[in-house]
Amino acid sequence: MYSPSDSYKTIAQPSTVVLFKDRKSKFYGQAFPLETLEEVKPILESLKKQYPSANHFCYAWQMGIGNPHYRANDDGEPKNSAGMPIYGQIQSFEVTNILLVVVRVFGGAKLGVSGLINAYRTASQMALETAVIEERLIQTILELQFQYDRMNEVMRTLKRCKVQIISQKMEIQCLLKIAVPKSETEKVRQGLEKIRHLNIAIL
Repeated sequence: MYSPSDSYKTIAQPSTVVLFKDRKSKFYGQAFPLETLEEVKPILESLKKQYPSANHFCYAWQMGIGNPHYRANDDGEPKNSAGMPIYGQIQSFEVTNILLVVVRVFGGAKLGVSGLINAYRTASQMALETAVIEERLIQTILELQFQYDRMNEVMRTLKRCKVQIISQKMEIQCLLKIAVPKSETEKVRQGLEKIRHLNIAIL
């Protein structure tokens, strides 16, 4: 049984581009999955080429699980009228490892701070509604080394713990890699440590 701390939500791939209009201003929203923060700059540069007539490229990102880092950028819009409403939707959808961008093409009429907040929030919500959100498990990878004569004892313990075997090499000296739900790691490790001459390494 997995605990809530064993998983997190993110998006599988870039979302469809969505468009929200208000008084001729156009707000294009799109969400992108992130593996590292180094990906943010190239994505923004690509969007600037894609929307050469746009005035603002506002965004928010969040990275990490448990204690995530985030940034919200207004890109010239009034303070907290763009970046924070975008980030608010990341929080609302409870996703992480994500970049959410809203590109504004000015339509000639000022919307006011409340109008901007609504526009950036709505475009962000629409983008996340089109995204494929998936739940991913947080697992610890353990490497086990033991002599072949310990095989039955090791396998009995692993079966009882209900772990996933990733790879195995069965020779005189056996090597197993297993995936353990994060919350169960210590319990599984303690169970395995009862087996004599078994070496455990966390990868």
